[in-house]
Amino acid sequence: MAHRWDPRCTRPTGLVKPSPLDPDGEIGPTRDQAAGPLWRQTSWGLYVPSDVDGSVVEQRIVEQAGRIRGYGAVTGWSALRWHGATFFDGTADGGRTELPVSLVVHSKLRPDPRSTYTEEQVSCFEWSWVGGLPVTTVQRALFDEVRRIDSVREKACAISMAAAARLISTQLFATYVAHRGPWTGIQGARDAVRLAVDDCRSPQEFRMLMVWLLDADLPMPLLNREVFDLDGNLIGIPDLLDVEAGCAGEYQGEDHKDGQRHREDVEREERFRDHGLELFEVVGGDLRQRQKVVERMHKARSRSKFLPPESRAWTLEPPPWRPRPESVHEYLVRKGLADQLWRS
Repeated sequence: MAHRWDPRCTRPTGLVKPSPLDPDGEIGPTRDQAAGPLWRQTSWGLYVPSDVDGSVVEQRIVEQAGRIRGYGAVTGWSALRWHGATFFDGTADGGRTELPVSLVVHSKLRPDPRSTYTEEQVSCFEWSWVGGLPVTTVQRALFDEVRRIDSVREKACAISMAAAARLISTQLFATYVAHRGPWTGIQGARDAVRLAVDDCRSPQEFRMLMVWLLDADLPMPLLNREVFDLDGNLIGIPDLLDVEAGCAGEYQGEDHKDGQRHREDVEREERFRDHGLELFEVVGGDLRQRQKVVERMHKARSRSKFLPPESRAWTLEPPPWRPRPESVHEYLVRKGLADQLWRS
């Protein structure tokens, strides 16, 4: 089972598609059965057994996809989750707000707070059947999601998390956006893709990067790069590394408070410092106080040694026996997916 912070996820089994009313009670509940405690309404005229867990995000998607009649598809965050991207979990505001499932259809639907829809054009090349549902392509789903979000930083975060899930690279999405016509929200997508990166592993890592770049006005760091000692031993993989300064940054989420994980974090911090790297940490809640984080970043960088490469006790050069990590773009090219991901 994947860790909850793994950018990739697998759809759960046992998902249940909603059924319409059936006078014979064979393919769905009768009207009387639907009014009873054994069935739950998912939208107008559609039902699932009441013991089906509607809090599972993929189940929510399945239920609202049942509203599509004729031509249409699941899109936006919902399609990205269906394609396997963990961080499109159907919530906003740190999990406090549940987002409606996103649909694109060619005919009006009854208003329902559990889903939202547009009647924008979607070509036959922009959707396909995936896992039994009509779902937009990764690039179209991401385009729709980016246009839904208000903040440019959060738009860029969405692009970066799709890249973290290895669904698309920022390079491919930039090409896709460049080839789109004057659609509503296109400029926001263009602005966001300039900020997006391939190498952040979580939304909070990306938000920390934005504070470093935009608020602290510091140079672009390396992200999740392996750092070795001069004997080829792995020191650690910091979330953010300012090579010139020798300054590393780490985002410590809730799971880092676990006893074993915390011990590993402390040991890694000691290794970084023992090899001449300065370190700062950002913890949950800090990113709501950007100026506080900016000051911490500047202080850590001012303490850094700024050593020339020949004087450092650490290196980015892996030992000969260690395989080089594959970038998301290289992965997509190797899988034969890259050529189709920029097409609209």
